[in-house]
Amino acid sequence: MNVTTPLSKAQERKAVQYVEDTFMDITSAYKKRSEPSMTKLPTLSSYLHAMQNLLAFILRIPPVDPSTPLRTTFLLRLTGDVMNSVTGYPPDMADFRQLLDFMDDLDQAWVAVLRSQIWDPDKGEGLDLIVPVDLMQSGTTIQSAPVSQTERTRLRSLLLTGTAGLEEWLAGSTPDGEDYELELERNDLFQEFNDLFANTLAELGNFAKPPDSPTMMETG
Repeated sequence: MNVTTPLSKAQERKAVQYVEDTFMDITSAYKKRSEPSMTKLPTLSSYLHAMQNLLAFILRIPPVDPSTPLRTTFLLRLTGDVMNSVTGYPPDMADFRQLLDFMDDLDQAWVAVLRSQIWDPDKGEGLDLIVPVDLMQSGTTIQSAPVSQTERTRLRSLLLTGTAGLEEWLAGSTPDGEDYELELERNDLFQEFNDLFANTLAELGNFAKPPDSPTMMETG
């Protein structure tokens, strides 16, 4: 996918079909997670790996209108599915490092989307989209619609509710009713868990403020 131009109608159809089919496959496999011989996703680790691949594909959608909303819509759906599904697996500290790494990637992904940035898979962060001068000189207007107020509110709710659910899930992972925070500290994971989605929530800090008008891309 070219990050400086929107998807063509054919590319958009293919992207939507791929993402929808992948969501369906993951959901189907997740529902059978308690039957290892009948599912591709019997463990939290396998589930996160599948979602990581889907996340990478979604982030390749260019933040250039009219393709911009597609990336946001799919990322919201992925976020909701992950936050609701992770707790369906037995809590295990052995998988928690991978979970936190995935959540950090998701956090960085949302920062990029909220800033209308392209995704750099090598750096694992968003970068400002710089449109080549020759493209601008051709008279082409490049815009990126901001994440809407409704989407920002929904995202904030997903993250806060999902994090609370993770805390309850972790509380059931410790033996003899031990405080799960002590277990996180022993595994050097407490601070990372405490900072879950800190970057996205900071970006949403003034989420009651109406989003800016479509972003005009910088030329280079």
